[in-house]
Amino acid sequence: MTATPNGPRLGRLDALTLAAAAVLMVVVLTLHLLSALIAGLLVYELVHVLAARLRVASLGRESAKVVAVALLASVVVGLLTIAVLSLVAAMRNGSDNLPALIARLVEAIDDSRSRLPAWIVDYLPTDAEDLRRDLVAWLREHASTVQGFGKSFGRGLAHILIGMIVGAMLALREATPISARGPFSRAVAERAGRLAESFRRVVFAQTWIATINALFTWLYLGVALPAFGVDLPQVKTLVLVTWVAGLIPILGNLMSNTVIVAVSLGHSLELAAISLLYLIVIHKLEYFLNARIIGSQIRSRAWELLIAMLVMESAFGISGIIAAPFFYAYFKEELSRLRML
Repeated sequence: MTATPNGPRLGRLDALTLAAAAVLMVVVLTLHLLSALIAGLLVYELVHVLAARLRVASLGRESAKVVAVALLASVVVGLLTIAVLSLVAAMRNGSDNLPALIARLVEAIDDSRSRLPAWIVDYLPTDAEDLRRDLVAWLREHASTVQGFGKSFGRGLAHILIGMIVGAMLALREATPISARGPFSRAVAERAGRLAESFRRVVFAQTWIATINALFTWLYLGVALPAFGVDLPQVKTLVLVTWVAGLIPILGNLMSNTVIVAVSLGHSLELAAISLLYLIVIHKLEYFLNARIIGSQIRSRAWELLIAMLVMESAFGISGIIAAPFFYAYFKEELSRLRML
């Protein structure tokens, strides 16, 4: 901690604001407001990045800056709303949708029993009804976690929309002159700014990684396999699931890879082995790129994120897994600034 004329007082202020940040993060996860927080941070950071690229700060009058930021925020909120609704529609509607993919997974499990070793078959559901019971039991066990995204689809969308509006309002407030603040207000503003910066680093870096992973998946499922006369079902949904799951560091790839191998297993055991080998090789090659992206942006190693996600999942379920990367990045940045790491 740096020495100042008010060193002890600064230390107490740091401890107080850090404790307040930790409490607020727990409150966000406990009250199932993570979707609103993520939406708000996303809008806030997008407006900041776009405003910097468009050089809004170089506008002469303050009123012009406010109008420009307001228009920019409105466009960002509108585009994000359309993107969320389009993603949901793609997952739920059409012939190449998520329910059809789940049905295909059930068929693949049933069809693969005669081709798999007995010790693997023992761990698979006996039939579709058995799989359905397992899913129902899991949902009951994790009911509070599932409710973390809203008790209903409409409530979840409302949280996201409110979060985006709050993020836009905060971005707009940044463009207006700010009166003098007290020490606590300044410290809180600095903490909030670092949280937003940590979120931007994690999400933007992970978005690049998810996009690259989805591209390689599409090249395999949509280009390479058809060239050899193999057409797997729900390719679009598989690529979309790969991209969405890829937004979750490390675990997302495991989830999407499991689905791809399972669908390949419905075609043949050989194709499942080829798919698994391809995914392993591609992810090994991606490690070099991922290490560069994560190392320069997130500044955290894979084992650090895994431990953080394990602890957060144990405490808060799925919401904890999603929040762990940028919460961990934030506290690591704060401790580094205080020279405690």
